Amino acid sequence: MKETLQDLKTRRSVRSYQKKQISDEQLNAILEAGTWAPTGMGAQSPVIVVIQNPELIARLSRLNAEVMGNPGSDPFYGAPTLLVVLADSTRRTYVEDGSLVMGNLLNAAHAVGVDSCWIHRAREVFSLPEGKALLKEWGLGEQYEGIGNCILGYAAGEIPAPKPRKQNYIIRV
Repeated sequence: MKETLQDLKTRRSVRSYQKKQISDEQLNAILEAGTWAPTGMGAQSPVIVVIQNPELIARLSRLNAEVMGNPGSDPFYGAPTLLVVLADSTRRTYVEDGSLVMGNLLNAAHAVGVDSCWIHRAREVFSLPEGKALLKEWGLGEQYEGIGNCILGYAAGEIPAPKPRKQNYIIRV
């Protein structure tokens, strides 16, 4: 338990990556953790799409940057692995389910020595015609909605320092 709490306290979002790819062993451990996230009624509404193809990552990065209103930027910060979490929007708890998967992915990455960051705008990207075409290509129906993008790799620089915890974070009644 002590090790788990330490991992939760020391994980940071990284926004600059080396080109070096993570190992299959690390990737598989991270993915397994994602599949064990709690979901509403155990329905397991999310899916995790693993992308390590640089051209497809660049394509999704371009779409994400356009949605963000900053074309030409790289919202994926050069990370060599991208995990897209989508969830079946016909399930009432799909956003929460997918968010818990994202949390597990981020925390598991840190536990196995991989840096990560949650990148938003998956919902918007996969509601675009090009995003919907990718869903179809991947064998997923249009009921799947983007929850988040989890980028993975090794930091190209210093790990950010933690921000102090705010006062009154916990209210006991």
